[in-house]
Amino acid sequence: MSKLNEMTSSDTTDLYQFIYISRITSIGLSGASTLNDIAEASIAHNKAEDISGILCYGNGYFFQYIEGSEQALTNLKNRILKDNRHKEVQTLEFSAITERRFTGWSLRSIILERWMLKDPKMKALLPFKPYDWASNEWMRFLDILQGYYENQEIKGEIDTQPIKYSALGLTFSRVVGQHQAFFLIQTVLGVLIIFALLWFMLSDKL
Repeated sequence: MSKLNEMTSSDTTDLYQFIYISRITSIGLSGASTLNDIAEASIAHNKAEDISGILCYGNGYFFQYIEGSEQALTNLKNRILKDNRHKEVQTLEFSAITERRFTGWSLRSIILERWMLKDPKMKALLPFKPYDWASNEWMRFLDILQGYYENQEIKGEIDTQPIKYSALGLTFSRVVGQHQAFFLIQTVLGVLIIFALLWFMLSDKL
């Protein structure tokens, strides 16, 4: 089990965790920077409400872990359920805890595809499909994220601004990467068809 972060005694009262998964919607995909927008809007609010946590996006899915008072998390959960940038929100855990995992992050956003392939522990959870996980696999995933947080803490990279990205761009590049042979063949065929049409048009004039 990974090491939990130390807290002040005042933080131990009424401390809860809320973990959920969801799927990105077409509205979320069409946004220029969905993950960044969610994080930027949340950071100021979360600091005021003493909420910390992490938001992950990958393969069309969201995984979010947040920690704070029971009332603050209940209010946040209600707002999350109304957010049309994702759907099929499934709560994995909403329970009391004694210590925080991500004390220094009001809401850090991470694009999993950028680093998950480099972590051998993460490879066991690939492809990233949290709805297909066994009942306890989200705990393993959360421990991996905490290890990542602790490494960032050592580097002093705490509460840095989220990465700018386009969810649609990431999804499209992923699709192209998986089907690049198909796209290449279609492109070649398209070029040949254009040349054939031009040849017929020119041959009629000769």
